[in-house]
Amino acid sequence: MTRIKICGLMTFEDALLAAEAGADMLGFNFFKKSPRYITPDAALPICDALRSQLGPACPLLVGLFVNEIVSNISAVTNKVGLDCAQLSGDESDDLLKELRGMAFKAIRPMNVAQALDDVNYYRPLFPSNEHLPSLLLDANQPGLYGGTGTTVGLDIALAVRDAVPRLMLAGGLTPENVAGAVEQVRPWGVDVAGGVEAEPGKKDAGRMRAFVQTVRGA
Repeated sequence: MTRIKICGLMTFEDALLAAEAGADMLGFNFFKKSPRYITPDAALPICDALRSQLGPACPLLVGLFVNEIVSNISAVTNKVGLDCAQLSGDESDDLLKELRGMAFKAIRPMNVAQALDDVNYYRPLFPSNEHLPSLLLDANQPGLYGGTGTTVGLDIALAVRDAVPRLMLAGGLTPENVAGAVEQVRPWGVDVAGGVEAEPGKKDAGRMRAFVQTVRGA
């Protein structure tokens, strides 16, 4: 079954709707330059309420970070009670090593050669936890750290898929195009943020349900 991560959640209502729609992972964006930025203080009661209301059925709670230092990532993760961290900046393998398996890396390669270089660089630090992706693959837009609305080239996606145990595919996915992406790439998981929004930071319940139903039916 293809895993589904809904990212960029900013309210308890949207997070609960995402969980009820069938998301396996819920993402909270701690990158201050993102239109979906949420403070740790705002994320804490949301995550507490999700755990309280959903119990063991609560999806994995993921914090997205960009070029943060290890101490900040650990502090936010512990404060909010996150299950893992997604590193979406230019983080080194040493930083991943310091996080001891609680983080996975997002990459944005420009071409197949760079994609395979990235895979080989981060391979020794792929999470051993089978509930987490080995890598997240996003589209490349110079100067941007995700959220571009651009899809990943099929050649890059297939090359990375064949090289990693658990690929999570991101980049411009929507209820309208995700079936094709799943059928062509067969990723371990898919990640969506803007594709299920009414506006930046505000999710659309119908689009979230449609996205999950389309992935499950692909």
